[in-house]
Amino acid sequence: MTLPYPLLRKLLFLFPGETAHVLALHGVDALARLHLQRLLAPPPPSDPVRCMGLEFPHAVGLAAGLDKNGEHIDALAALGFAFIEIGTVTPRPQPGNPRPRLFRIPQAGALVNRMGFNNLGVDHLCERVRAARYRGVLGINIGKNKDTPLERAEDDYLYCLERVHALASYVTINLSSPNTPGLRDLQFGEPLERLLAVLVRRRDELAQRHGRAVPLALKVAPDLADEDIDRVADSVRRARIDALIATNTTVGRAGVEGLPGAEQAGGLSGAPLTARADAVLARLAEQLGGELPLIGAGGIMDGAAAAQRVRSGASLVQLYTGFIYAGPGLIAEAAHAIARGRAASRAPR
Repeated sequence: MTLPYPLLRKLLFLFPGETAHVLALHGVDALARLHLQRLLAPPPPSDPVRCMGLEFPHAVGLAAGLDKNGEHIDALAALGFAFIEIGTVTPRPQPGNPRPRLFRIPQAGALVNRMGFNNLGVDHLCERVRAARYRGVLGINIGKNKDTPLERAEDDYLYCLERVHALASYVTINLSSPNTPGLRDLQFGEPLERLLAVLVRRRDELAQRHGRAVPLALKVAPDLADEDIDRVADSVRRARIDALIATNTTVGRAGVEGLPGAEQAGGLSGAPLTARADAVLARLAEQLGGELPLIGAGGIMDGAAAAQRVRSGASLVQLYTGFIYAGPGLIAEAAHAIARGRAASRAPR
């Protein structure tokens, strides 16, 4: 038996977005401590996936942003996610943008956020990871502090990479959030290639030093023209990045025009992003031809969208806004849909 999530969502949506976020996470923590997490979500199927040299029990994970400080890892993992990505974390604590900074657009199944990498800093996150019992695949998403000049951004990314290397299964480089001024300028051309070269070199040095390779993933924005997508593909190919995550939130407002909340500044996520995120991932898959794995994120609101992202070239998918609107049951729904799609593709014609 599972609790009726539409009723729980209705109660949570009585509160402002960020308050509801905190209440929901504490509720999940409480149920996990009582071993009652199955009241929220049925178990997902076993459908093993190998990606980035790592083994995943199925293809559905949690995107970064829900647990920025790594304080709810065990409870979220107990819901059945195949992997958990925490962060975005920065070298120093920072409060993020002023509240309110998270807005729902329920008529469109969407969110707008301008959180601004609010987090307690990389050292706090590392303490929480060490305290967690979870031993599955853990991604740690790293960024730069808002007051770090762009020309010194690599120092922040290197600092975080070195701190989390021993604790992460993989590390995601976040250059695509629209809520840190100037950050997206690092996504293209020479700035991107220079930053990736520095991080890959340090990744390899850390692997030699510690005898443990930790894959690097790059998370890209959906607001890329085709030629920009192609340039990103060329850059990550040359840099020997281990995976791409497509996509982050969008600064566009297609699909929510005129709705309350759409006028708010920040990144739009959810159902209006579904088609665009899928198109960006498909273009990357075409350009890369299987040279490195892709992880689908953005607008995965149901099992059909998850299965479509895999058909477009993703090895794994991540949930965030769909998880908020559809609830923990979406984990198993998406995993089952992907497993059925893979079984159908292997069946003799």
